[in-house]
Amino acid sequence: MGQYYNLFGQKVASQYLAMGVLGSLFGGVYLASGGSSKTPATPPINASSSDEADFIKKFLETSESAEKQAPAAAPAKH
Repeated sequence: MGQYYNLFGQKVASQYLAMGVLGSLFGGVYLASGGSSKTPATPPINASSSDEADFIKKFLETSESAEKQAPAAAPAKH
């Protein structure tokens, strides 16, 4: 019916070889793309007092929210 290949002393049809190759390919891609998505770690805040640490945290929050709201500005052309 189709072409057969001799693998390890057994006759194997070409459609089974194709299904095995495609299954291995898509299975490998699925396994490689999975996994946990960890959030990037921020560096520790080395503040001398809790007030300073609170100020730094609030500043970072406001700057991140400002970046999300404002569109990315085009770089200046020289």
